[in-house]
Amino acid sequence: MLVNGREMEYKGGITISSLLNDLNLDEDKVVVEVNREIVLKKNYSSYTLHKEDKVEIVSFVGGG
Repeated sequence: MLVNGREMEYKGGITISSLLNDLNLDEDKVVVEVNREIVLKKNYSSYTLHKEDKVEIVSFVGGG
């Protein structure tokens, strides 16, 4: 699977929640797009990713 332009290997399906956990990212501070479609946060734990998916993860960064 391609995550933010980087090839990642996962055996079998992995949920968005599991992917974010593996990447040490907080679900509340990111938006996830799979194959050019934004996935709702409420679906992160049930949305299964596949090896051919293209995933983009955008993090919110505060500043001032």
